[in-house]
Amino acid sequence: MKDKQTFMMKGSFALLLFVILGYIVKFYPNMLIGFDQPIQTAIRGDLPDSLTFLFRTITHLIDIPVIITWVLIVAFIFYRKQWKLESYLMLGNLTLAGILIVTFKNIYQRPRPEIVHLVEEKGFSFPSGHSLAVTLMVGSLIVILSQRIKNTTWRKVVQILLSLYLVSVLVSRVYLGVHYPSDVIASLCVGLGVLFMEFPFYDKLRFQWRFKGKQK
Repeated sequence: MKDKQTFMMKGSFALLLFVILGYIVKFYPNMLIGFDQPIQTAIRGDLPDSLTFLFRTITHLIDIPVIITWVLIVAFIFYRKQWKLESYLMLGNLTLAGILIVTFKNIYQRPRPEIVHLVEEKGFSFPSGHSLAVTLMVGSLIVILSQRIKNTTWRKVVQILLSLYLVSVLVSRVYLGVHYPSDVIASLCVGLGVLFMEFPFYDKLRFQWRFKGKQK
């Protein structure tokens, strides 16, 4: 029970930060200029071609057709391995990410940054859809594989690699000029908030299903 309360508290705090950022974006957007601009300048630098290519490649792995494809493949593999709840978690969070992205963008309707965009994007800026999707989906993978990989060294390697990819996507959205840093931070808050609040229920149900022989 104590662990559940800890996770719920962390999730609530992350979601509260999102609400605060969203309120500022909606009613006092100029307050964020002093926060966003220095970070944009520091991340974008002189836009070297090699870095632009790298960040374009990284961010395209979370484009809608691509993320749907690899999540479906991963969910299918998990299901075939009798990791049924893990498969449902991936599919459920993919669906949830889509709903949250569309809902929040239409609520806040923040224009994208008025700087050079290095990739073509349409729609509103807040929150970052790519960042929210990668936080939920890669975060789900980190949770699942951290429980399933028994070797401590390999578990750490997988956690580090997935975390580095998650961070690289967040940075790429600012570097490519299609999001403000506050967009990305808000998305991270939502994704982490959801994952923290889901985990106690997912972990309990996973134990029950394994005990009853519904899955491995």
